[in-house]
Amino acid sequence: MKLPEYHVRLPRLDPEGFKRVLRERRASYEPRFLSGVWRFEELLPRLPSEAIVTLAEGNVPLYESPRGARYAGCDALAYLHLGMNPSGSFKDLGMTVAVSAAKAAGARGVACASTGNTASSMAAYASRAGLNAYALVPRGRVSTSKLAQIYDYGAEVVEVDGSFDDAFARLDGTNDGAVTIVNSVNPYRLEGQKCAAFALLEARGWRVPDWVFVPGGNLGNSAAIGKGFREALELGFIDRLPRLAVVQAAGAAPFARAWSARADLVPVVPQTSASAIAVGSPKSWRKALYEVDASGGVVIAVDDDAIDDAKAAIGAEGIGCEPASAAALAGARALRDESVLRPDADVVAVLTGHTLKDPDAILRIHASRPRYEARAL
Repeated sequence: MKLPEYHVRLPRLDPEGFKRVLRERRASYEPRFLSGVWRFEELLPRLPSEAIVTLAEGNVPLYESPRGARYAGCDALAYLHLGMNPSGSFKDLGMTVAVSAAKAAGARGVACASTGNTASSMAAYASRAGLNAYALVPRGRVSTSKLAQIYDYGAEVVEVDGSFDDAFARLDGTNDGAVTIVNSVNPYRLEGQKCAAFALLEARGWRVPDWVFVPGGNLGNSAAIGKGFREALELGFIDRLPRLAVVQAAGAAPFARAWSARADLVPVVPQTSASAIAVGSPKSWRKALYEVDASGGVVIAVDDDAIDDAKAAIGAEGIGCEPASAAALAGARALRDESVLRPDADVVAVLTGHTLKDPDAILRIHASRPRYEARAL
């Protein structure tokens, strides 16, 4: 498959020297270096400093999880918690770059289709940038917590009958130069989100894990994280790639089916309670496929019960996440059951959203299944 096109041509850097620069920037009071995205500015699109819109995103924890490792059946497991970003999801890493680029280009507004997290993030960054924001969301399928964020940050909300895919279809014709679409089809989004890979490696002292598990919805994050690892290898920061595992909900798994069949993606009508990854026609699937294959990775689907149980396992350790995030841990357990994941594996599971993003779903999980295997770990 042809390498997808991106904005940035990587510079030549001395790996050890650049790592020292990154350590110095972490201790800096320079506003843009308080960001775990703009700290890597040499690896990002060149934008005027006055256009940069940041909320100190990207400085997220890497939680070691012995109980999670036992749950997944492997030696070591940690959570990269992207839900600890300013608006509560991984979207902030890409949105800081996308909205900054829109501001630099003279846009008067930004727009997106969203199940909640993209719109929350877009609204926050647009407000900081002084831009109008327009969010198209599927009616009745967005948690009240996310809707509250979108409204609170000042976006105009348009509810669309149907799914995320129907909302996205309504964006056609919106990108007229005055209003910029900031879904993951916007390449600036992926440039920011690739910094999750750099942050993960930096937190581990640049030691590469064996596997990285990522929940898969519209697949921009999977593509971006894979790209980040591949660039780290190209730059000489690491000596091998981790294997990338993209985990979809079984009721919204067109990418898993396409990967298994080695065929083009066929859209589906999403049927899953994991609303953040309820996408039937993911727009970044070709980019994600490239990154999965480049890493020797896999794409799998897990059912909602497995996601719910993994969600309880994560919460039982005092960490918590949005339910859809738990697909990452459920995927690790599924691959161990299939003997694809070795028992001595070193694993990082990416958690994409904060636990308060969808509290009603969490209450439903615990009301319907009050006792979990996770509680005995």
